[in-house]
Amino acid sequence: MRAPLLLLAAIAVLSFAGPPVGAVLGIDPNAVDLLDRFAAPSLLHPLGTDELGRDVLMRVLSGGRVSLAIGVAAALTAAALGTLIGLVAGYLGGWTDRVTMRATDAIIALPLLPLLIVLAALDLGKLGVPAALARSDDISLIRIVALAVLVGWTTAARLVRGATLVTRNRDFVRAARSLGASVPHILWTHILPNVLAPLIVATTLSVGEVILLESVLSFLGLGIQPPLASWGTMLSNAQQMITTAPLLAVYPGLMIFLTVIACNLLGDSLQQRFERTTAVRR
Repeated sequence: MRAPLLLLAAIAVLSFAGPPVGAVLGIDPNAVDLLDRFAAPSLLHPLGTDELGRDVLMRVLSGGRVSLAIGVAAALTAAALGTLIGLVAGYLGGWTDRVTMRATDAIIALPLLPLLIVLAALDLGKLGVPAALARSDDISLIRIVALAVLVGWTTAARLVRGATLVTRNRDFVRAARSLGASVPHILWTHILPNVLAPLIVATTLSVGEVILLESVLSFLGLGIQPPLASWGTMLSNAQQMITTAPLLAVYPGLMIFLTVIACNLLGDSLQQRFERTTAVRR
């Protein structure tokens, strides 16, 4: 568990600290210098420059900040929404459980990528979004997070619902119910702490999944839009120069690979640790 956690921490620190350090050194990741296009790695530009003369290292770090922010924000939001739905469905049961689970199954059954491509291509101005917000630089980031949450809450909901169905019949929950504890109090105090283990594992894994989703949509031109940079947009720009400057695709692709692998390994390590803890308690 230590190795993937350290790798993720290193990627996060470099991604969030790199651009501010570059600003102090006078290196702007968006600064165009057409006289210094495709420059080889040097002391000033450790990874060289791209087709517009922009520093590749600063672009990779700046793109990492956007990709990681999207991954963490979407994963946490989806986990929170799915936890709320799963707790209510699992504890109340009856028609509440049936309706929420059928809605969950309907979303899971939808073709994910075509659906996201259609939703990402919608004109927000025609959907009633204020023009100032629809034209803002950050709207593509907000859109990706919203789309990831829209299709990502189902995993947390099903996990939490299953754990809640088991926990709600335990003696300590029955005792709290017999003492007159309210439903929100029982859910927050007695049930939620006992369903956190699978939820934490699922949330860790979903960070990598969201980063891959953002990369795919950005690669197709439907994700993060300039001037914001992400690993997906860097890959999209690099595909036109794959024969002349292949390293422009290698760097963001390698960062996506390392981040997703680290998230998956961390999730597997957490699952094994929780399973060992549960076995010892038994």
